[in-house]
Amino acid sequence: MTRHFLFLLACLLALASLCGPDVADASALPPAAQKIEVKRVAGQGDALPVSVGIPFAPGALRDAHDVRILDAHGDEVAADIKPMLTWHFRDGSIRAVRAQFRGAQGTYYFALGEPRQKSAPGWPYADGLVKGSPAAVATLTPAWLAASLIAGPQSVAAKGEAYAGYVDAQFEWARTMPVKDTTAWLFDRPSTLFKAYVRTGRADYLQAAEESYRWYMAGIKRDGFAASPSCGGGWLPDGKPCDVKYVYIEPILLAVGLTGDDSMHDAALVTKMADLWASGGWNNAPGPYDGPKDYFTERLAGLGLIETVAAYELTGDKRDRARIDERVGWLEAHQRHNPDGLGDDGSWRNSWNVHENDPHGADDVRGASPWMSENIIDGLWHAWLVTKDARIPPMIVDFGRYLERYGWIDPKYLVSPHNWRNDCSGPGGQIAWYWSSSQAPVAAIMKIQESEGWYSDGHTVELGLPVAAAYYFTKDPAQAAALKKRFAAIADSYAPACAAIADTIRRFNWNNRGAGVAQWMMAQPAGAGAAP
Repeated sequence: MTRHFLFLLACLLALASLCGPDVADASALPPAAQKIEVKRVAGQGDALPVSVGIPFAPGALRDAHDVRILDAHGDEVAADIKPMLTWHFRDGSIRAVRAQFRGAQGTYYFALGEPRQKSAPGWPYADGLVKGSPAAVATLTPAWLAASLIAGPQSVAAKGEAYAGYVDAQFEWARTMPVKDTTAWLFDRPSTLFKAYVRTGRADYLQAAEESYRWYMAGIKRDGFAASPSCGGGWLPDGKPCDVKYVYIEPILLAVGLTGDDSMHDAALVTKMADLWASGGWNNAPGPYDGPKDYFTERLAGLGLIETVAAYELTGDKRDRARIDERVGWLEAHQRHNPDGLGDDGSWRNSWNVHENDPHGADDVRGASPWMSENIIDGLWHAWLVTKDARIPPMIVDFGRYLERYGWIDPKYLVSPHNWRNDCSGPGGQIAWYWSSSQAPVAAIMKIQESEGWYSDGHTVELGLPVAAAYYFTKDPAQAAALKKRFAAIADSYAPACAAIADTIRRFNWNNRGAGVAQWMMAQPAGAGAAP
C-alpha cells in the first residue's frame, strides 16, 4: 500500500508541476513552482491580506522556512509561513502550512527547495476577514491538493467526468448557505464542499466551504461539560446541542489544511467535541452491540468513528487513538459475532423495530440500512488511512458482499404499483432497499419499502463508496467483477435530471461527503488495497 501511494504521489506531483506555471512565465520560475490563484472576495485595493492553506504529502516538507511565495514573474514575495498540521501518525513531517502575504488579485506560486529570503509578519486569521468574509480566496491546483492526501487519496476530476458534473449540478441549488434549515447541515456540509474543492481546485467550492465552515463553527457550544445535559462541544443552532450527529470535527481539519483558518477552534474545543461523541450526548454512550434489542444506528456508529479519527489527526491525543481502536473493535464484533445468533452476513444487523423506537412491536425485521451503512464504511476507511488496522479491509469486503447479495432491489420487484425509483436515472437506475435483510422474507422488506422507501434511490450515489471500497480491498476476482459492474450501473444516477432533485438540501451532503474517493478507488487495480 505504501509503495502504491508513493507511486501515485510521484505521478501527481509530476502532473502538478506541469500544470503549475503559465507558459509565459515558466523561464522565471523554479521547475517545481506550484500555482496559487488569488481571487478578490470582500477586500479592496491591491494589498489584499491573503491567507492560503498549503497541504503536503508525508515526507514532502520538514521545515516551513523552505517554503517561498513568488509573484507571477518569479520574484519572491515577503510572506509569513506557519506550520499548521503535522503527519504525527506517519513520519512527523509537516502536513500543512499557512502562507500569508499581501498583494493584488492574480497568479502567485509557492516553491520549495531554497530557504525563504523575504519574511513578513503574519496576522490572526480573523483579521483578514471583511464583515465575516475573506478579503480574498486563494486556491491551489487540484493535482497538488489530491497528491497531498489532506482528504485522503483522491483523483483529480477529469474534464467531462460524470460524477464531477453531478456535484456541479447539485451545487447550483446547494450553493446558497442554508442558515434557516438546520437539517441541511446533517452529514456535514463544510466537509462536502472542501472535498469538492480538493478534486477540482474551484474557488467557488472553496469559498462556499469556508463560509459554511465559519457559520457552522460559530454555533458550537464552547462552555459546559461534554455530556448531557450540558453538552459542551455540541451544535446550538438546531436547539439540541446534545444531538451528536451534528457534531463534526473533520471540517476543522480540512479548514486548517486548506485555508489556514485556526480562528474557530482550539485544542480544548476539539477535545470537547470528541468527548461529546464518546459520551453519546443524549443517546446512550457508544459501546459494543451486546443484545438483539440494543439500540443501534449505522449513522451514529459511522459518524462517530469519522469524527474520532479527525480529532486524532488534529491533536494526536492518545485517548482518541484508543477510541478508534475501540470503535473498530465494536464494529468487528457486531459484524462477525452478532448476538442475535444468526451468523455473519456482512452487515451490522440490528432491529427494525428498535430502530423505529418500537422495541416491543410485532414482526421485527432483523436487517440493516444500506445507505446508512455507508457512514460505517466511510468511518472504517478514515480509520484505515490513519491506523492501517488489519481488521478493517475484511470488514469492508464483507459488507460489499452483503450489499451485492441483499442490498439492491432486484428489478423484477420494480413493477407497478411498486416502482419505488425515480425516473431520472432511466431504466437502468439502481435502487437499494430502504431496509435490507438476509433473514426476512421479501414481503416483509417490501412492506417497509412501501411505507418508508419511496425514491430511496436518492441515496444511490453515496453507495458508490462501499461498492468501490470493497473493490479496492477484495482479492476475489468474481466479487471484483460484480462490484465493477455495479459501480458502472450506479453512474446512471449521475444523470443531470437526478442532480436537479433538491427536495431536501442535505442530499448534497449525504451524496458527496464520502463518495468522491470512490472515483479514485475504482481507478486502482482490484484488490490494490490488500497488497502488502
